Amino acid sequence: MEKTSNDWRYTVMPAVFTWLKESESGAVEIDFDATKKYAADILKVQGKGGSRMGGLVGSGTLGENSYLSSEQRLSLLKSLSEVAKEYNVPLISGAAAETKEELAKIVKELATVGVDTVMVMPPKTKATPSDEEMYAYYALSATAAKEAGVTIMPYNNPDAAGYHAISTDILRKLAALPEVTALKISTTDVSTIETLMLENKDLKILAGVDTVTVHAGLAGACGGITGVGCIFPKASVSMQEYVNNGNWAEANKISQAMNSISYLDAQPLLMEYLKYAFGIHHSDADGGLLTLGKKLTQEQIDDVRIRYSLAKERLEALDLID
Repeated sequence: MEKTSNDWRYTVMPAVFTWLKESESGAVEIDFDATKKYAADILKVQGKGGSRMGGLVGSGTLGENSYLSSEQRLSLLKSLSEVAKEYNVPLISGAAAETKEELAKIVKELATVGVDTVMVMPPKTKATPSDEEMYAYYALSATAAKEAGVTIMPYNNPDAAGYHAISTDILRKLAALPEVTALKISTTDVSTIETLMLENKDLKILAGVDTVTVHAGLAGACGGITGVGCIFPKASVSMQEYVNNGNWAEANKISQAMNSISYLDAQPLLMEYLKYAFGIHHSDADGGLLTLGKKLTQEQIDDVRIRYSLAKERLEALDLID
């Protein structure tokens, strides 16, 4: 594809939170209406250049993915597919499994509920897979994607999420598969992006860590997936606009303004941290922050509040608060 506003890979996309509520019996369940509302609210926001988020990422790390049952995830994604269709953007979701056969099954299941592109994480095994095993794992997911009529996005996330790292050699080989629409590189070491782009300038790579959006763009990334952008969407979209236009000075101003909170996107408790910040932003620090994840300590809560307030103050000075 050419670099146009119609190519979702040249945009930033929100990894939206899954809103939860307590039922009358006290059980925690997905609040589908609230999740859809906030996803739609994010997709409505325009950057300074007039563009919007180009896709919708649901049931990812920030969407309580590891805490939801398979049935819950599929129901959630089916619900979010309605929002994606309304705003004419692709629906993206993640998949990971211990075996390649289990992964292939998940890819096909996701296709049935409206997912267009599956972010495929490395196998959830204790032992580090060999390059041959890693490639076979992804190759079967590509076959499953072809049969299901969707695409895949190999997802290299060895830092905060702790998945097995995908070697540069394997990433290079995976990029050649016709079912692979892009690579997602979620690491603060952007040299991997630069190395791959030097070898293949047509490669499509998405950055997955908010702290390195500008640096990843300089290295050759064409777009990204954001967590902080769920809280400050106007800033996130505007920063990507500047990156795409090569206006590095303006992009860097926004990156620096969001630095305090973007830091949280690269931490193991990124979901808990950013979901708490999202609640503060929407003046709903109690009910809105309901999570199946770990309970934050008071010290962690205070740190998130300070980081959020500093980012908000800096972004207000740039007229980037929605």
